[in-house]
Amino acid sequence: MRTHVNSVGLLIRADTASDFSYPSHIPRSCIDVLPPHPGIYIFRDEEARPIYIGKSVNIRHRVLSHLRTPEEAQMLGRARHIDFERTGGELGALLREAMLIREHQPLFNVKLRRQREMCSIALREHRPEIVFAKELDFGRTEGLFGLFGTPRAAQEALRTIAQAAKLCSVMTGLEKGSPGRPCFARQIARCSGACTGEESAADHASRMLDALAHLRVKPWPYAGPIAIVEESAGLRQKQYIDNWSYLGAGIGRTRPPKARRAAAFDIHVYQILARPLLAGGLDVEIL
Repeated sequence: MRTHVNSVGLLIRADTASDFSYPSHIPRSCIDVLPPHPGIYIFRDEEARPIYIGKSVNIRHRVLSHLRTPEEAQMLGRARHIDFERTGGELGALLREAMLIREHQPLFNVKLRRQREMCSIALREHRPEIVFAKELDFGRTEGLFGLFGTPRAAQEALRTIAQAAKLCSVMTGLEKGSPGRPCFARQIARCSGACTGEESAADHASRMLDALAHLRVKPWPYAGPIAIVEESAGLRQKQYIDNWSYLGAGIGRTRPPKARRAAAFDIHVYQILARPLLAGGLDVEIL
C-alpha cells in the first residue's frame, strides 16, 4: 500500500482515491455552520475520536477542500462529524492545532506527532557536545545550536557543517584521535590543521561558532509569560506563552491559565513563534 504525507500533514493512502465519493454521510448541519474565519477544525469518527486536526485562516474554505479531495478518501470515509474552534488569528490556530495533535495523536496527522527525544548541540571547552532536553532547559539555555529528533540527526548535521567549513573531525568529536596526529580530513586537505597544531584551538573554535551560527537556538526573551493578542471578525483573543511553551488561550483574561508544572520548551511552539516574535511584529502583553 503506497502512502505519503501531504502539505498539511495528512497521511494519504493513494490506493483508496479510486473509491472516492463525496462524503454524504457527514451531516450537512456541521458543515453549514463552519465560519470563514481563522481557527482549527476536527474530523471525528463514529466514536467521536479525532482522526484529523487541521487549521486555517478560513475554516470553511479549508474543510470544503478536504471534502472534495479524492486522495483523502480513507480519512473522509471514517469521519462522521466535524467540529471547529475559532481563534483570534493565524498564530492562535497554529498553536491550538499543535497542542491538540500532540494531545490526541490523530490517526491521519503525522507532521506534529510528539517527539520522544529532542537534542541539540552545545559547545563545551571549544568542542561540540550533544545535549538532551530531558536534562537541560532549552528555552533558558544560551549557546545551543539546532533542534534534532535523534542524536544521529545531530551528528549528521555536525558532519555536514564540519565538511563545509573544513573543521577538524577530531576537534568536532566526529573522530577519535591523538594529540599532534592529523585527522582523516587533514590527510585529504579538508581540515585546517587544528589537530596538528597548525591552527590554534581558539581559532578553530571561532570558525566552528561561525559555522554553527545559523542553527543557534534563541532562548526565551522574557522573564516570564506573555500574551500574544490577535483579533479577527470581532473575536479578540490572547494566546499565553512561556519558555516557548503554549499555556492556552483566553478572552479578556489578564493572567495565563495555571499550569500543573513549569513550562517546558516545546519545539513546535518555537518553530511557530520564534521568527515573528523576535522580529517584533506581534501585539505582545508582558504579564
